[in-house]
Amino acid sequence: MKILELCNFSSGVCGVWTRVYNESVKLADKGHEILVLSSDFVKGSKEKAKHVESMDNIRIKRYSGIHLGGEGFMHWFGKKAQEEALNYAPDVIIVHNYRQLHTTKALKIARRLKDKGKNCRVFLVTHAPFVEGNITRSNFSKASVSFYDKFIGPKTLKNFDKILAISNWEIPYLIKLGASKDKIEYIPNGIPQEFFSKKKFKVERKILFLGRISPKKKIETLMYSIPFLKDKKIKIEIVGPKEKVYFEQIEGIIKKLNLSGRVIISEPIYGIMEKINKIDSCCIFVLPSRVEGMPQSLIEAMAREKIVIGSDSIAIRDLINDKVNGFLFEFDNPLDLAGKIDQVLEMKKSYLLKIKSSAQKSVEKFSWNKVIGKIEDTIRNK
Repeated sequence: MKILELCNFSSGVCGVWTRVYNESVKLADKGHEILVLSSDFVKGSKEKAKHVESMDNIRIKRYSGIHLGGEGFMHWFGKKAQEEALNYAPDVIIVHNYRQLHTTKALKIARRLKDKGKNCRVFLVTHAPFVEGNITRSNFSKASVSFYDKFIGPKTLKNFDKILAISNWEIPYLIKLGASKDKIEYIPNGIPQEFFSKKKFKVERKILFLGRISPKKKIETLMYSIPFLKDKKIKIEIVGPKEKVYFEQIEGIIKKLNLSGRVIISEPIYGIMEKINKIDSCCIFVLPSRVEGMPQSLIEAMAREKIVIGSDSIAIRDLINDKVNGFLFEFDNPLDLAGKIDQVLEMKKSYLLKIKSSAQKSVEKFSWNKVIGKIEDTIRNK
């Protein structure tokens, strides 16, 4: 089967690209022919990626783009990219990110191929864009989102063969926008099998945050919780790519609270074994975010049988059953977070072992070995 993947980014630190890459590689391993088309922007930097690249049995072609608002909303799927798609004549197009221009254009590509006698089905992977709202968007982006959801979304969602939701919580949003419940499939992003099978590394008395250091992660909540902790020696490590202005704010909080001796700022890590080693090194994993689609790092920590504490935002509640496979704290409440950390540090080992075991079992469905089977079954079914 010839499969065309369309996404904004195919280079840099990007959750969407991580899905596209793993999905493409595993579909290629199953004998499918894969072509990825994207912009030439490198997510998280001002660099530009190569226009043509091959890796792990997938081909990538990138095109110059123009940012129209926000980090992801852009114009890149122009005439040249569309001609490439038509010439490729795929059996299936998988488009990523609801509200993006290339998703609606993919439907037109499928219609043009049908006119030529080629049946091409189009699948939309949504990537849960429904709660970012006022936290990360500019006024232009807010207006664009409102316009799209009112006038474009309801007309286009019904035309996709299937809509693949990466999180359960976003399904009601899709239905409200006019998507047919029968067309929606819950197929989350996967994580590598190694997170379930590799041996455990040495644990330190340390709290870990692993992810992009950006405003929607609300790392300041974790910083402001530290003075309330009973354990005055426990370390806190922050690991991930930095958004400059926000990171400077976090540095200012660390200085103001005199936490430089307790807070460790580490460089981002990308290798699977590096991430496993880093996650294993902590005794508690904390995710204080207000905005998440499908929090990958949280799932990875649960797969490693870590005690996880997350804010009670909708995407995190979708994964953590409070006091069963992890713990929830009131969003933007440092005192409540500190209280949950204190409770965990004082709990009996036997109880914590049950929580850890439950955490791993609850995320086994996210193994790529299981997810890819669902994806292939969905795109094969006619």
